[in-house]
Amino acid sequence: MRIGILGAARIAPLALIIPARQNEGVEVAAVAARDVSDAQAFAAKNGIARVHDSYEALIADPELDAVYNPLPNGLHGRWTRAALAAGKHVLCEKPFTANAGEAREIAELGAKSDRVVMEAMHYRYHPLALRIEQIIASGELGKLKRVESAFCFPLPKFADIRYNYALAGGATMDVGCYAVDMMRTFGGSTPEVVSAQAKLRDPRVDRAMTAELRFAGGHTGRMLCSMWSRNLLQLSAKVVGDRGEVRLRVRNPLAPFSRLSIRSAEGKRVERFPRRPSYAYQLDAFAAAVLRGEPVKTTPEEAVENMTVIDEIYRAAGLPLREPTTR
Repeated sequence: MRIGILGAARIAPLALIIPARQNEGVEVAAVAARDVSDAQAFAAKNGIARVHDSYEALIADPELDAVYNPLPNGLHGRWTRAALAAGKHVLCEKPFTANAGEAREIAELGAKSDRVVMEAMHYRYHPLALRIEQIIASGELGKLKRVESAFCFPLPKFADIRYNYALAGGATMDVGCYAVDMMRTFGGSTPEVVSAQAKLRDPRVDRAMTAELRFAGGHTGRMLCSMWSRNLLQLSAKVVGDRGEVRLRVRNPLAPFSRLSIRSAEGKRVERFPRRPSYAYQLDAFAAAVLRGEPVKTTPEEAVENMTVIDEIYRAAGLPLREPTTR
């Protein structure tokens, strides 16, 4: 699978380039940026053979099978749409689009094509996340009562694009999409948003968000995310049932997940996992889908559900929905 990168994004080496070096089925073959000198410097640093002077040129490249889209949030839908129109498979960074309406549009386009469209919700492909799902499904925890998730990290540089409303920025869009997806995955369905409170960077952009949720099965949930608040660094998930609970805690969100704590009627235990990065498992899954037609977990339809909850959180907090970037 020959893949090209849209933009000289900081996340690309960690999320794609380094894992691709360990995957014989993947070649990172090209990169494009709005400033061609940025693309040239990025290509030289990361050993990428081909440079394009525009996103359009990269998408039109007949030697590429797939496109990795790590552009700012508000541009995800626009360039995923263009890549699909050019017949390319797409690995799109989270959040999938600017809002649920745009996610539905892209999902419909993906369903009409024979291309793989996958949201890069990398934690979903790590064996630890799969194990949590297995424990919940096994009934070991009993009937679910409460699900909590948190993803917080410090970003005091307020000029960063992740605080830019015009680029569909905000804490809930950036790290909150992980926390929302954890709620949906471990809670077993898409929850209803009961309430939400934001800490603001400006009148439209959240630097932190807390939301209370309720699931159709009767259990409740709480989502916390932050790019600047008292919660400087936290990545955790807790699933509580009437017979036990399972906890995930990660000190460094960029480090591989490796430890899971379980307490139930069967006793207390810790399960450990390979220290292989979740991005490597994610690339394995994308390549398997493109090359062998294997299914993916983070489909456009799943992304629609996630964006629906994110939109509801913004509404409940009294903030405007994010919109696609037009420039």
